[in-house]
Amino acid sequence: MQPKTKVFIYNMLAFVVIFLTLRFSLLYFFPEVSHLVMVIIAAVLTSVLAPKFAIAHIDGKDQIKMKWIFMKGFKDIN
Repeated sequence: MQPKTKVFIYNMLAFVVIFLTLRFSLLYFFPEVSHLVMVIIAAVLTSVLAPKFAIAHIDGKDQIKMKWIFMKGFKDIN
């Protein structure tokens, strides 16, 4: 599998897992607020909290790197 495909899958999986967790948690704790508002809040929070995956071209090789707000620096995924 190409690194570009792996990065896309990693980004999608991270977003989906965090989004669904936040969405159902917010709807559980605040049932009186509109569902649309909760979905928008969950999407915004997820885009801030989700780890970001990217490809870095180092020494002629493609490496997958991860950046997350809870970690310092970048982490190699390969």
